[in-house]
Amino acid sequence: MDWRTRISTDPNICHGKACITGTRIMVSVVLDNLAAGADVAEILRLYPPLKPEDVAAAIAYAAELARERLVPTAA
Repeated sequence: MDWRTRISTDPNICHGKACITGTRIMVSVVLDNLAAGADVAEILRLYPPLKPEDVAAAIAYAAELARERLVPTAA
């Protein structure tokens, strides 16, 4: 999946944070829900404009960020 087709940034929308294209739903909101234990069905229920492919794109976006950036972790 190419997340770039489903995620965009626009300085005029959500202060330029990554959002699901065509919405004001930030990728971080989708990821926060997943991290809190919500499953895809629940996220889709909470945010009706989303499609399953949008959730997958958010995960792929996060995976790419993790590859590109070092984040300190506890040793």
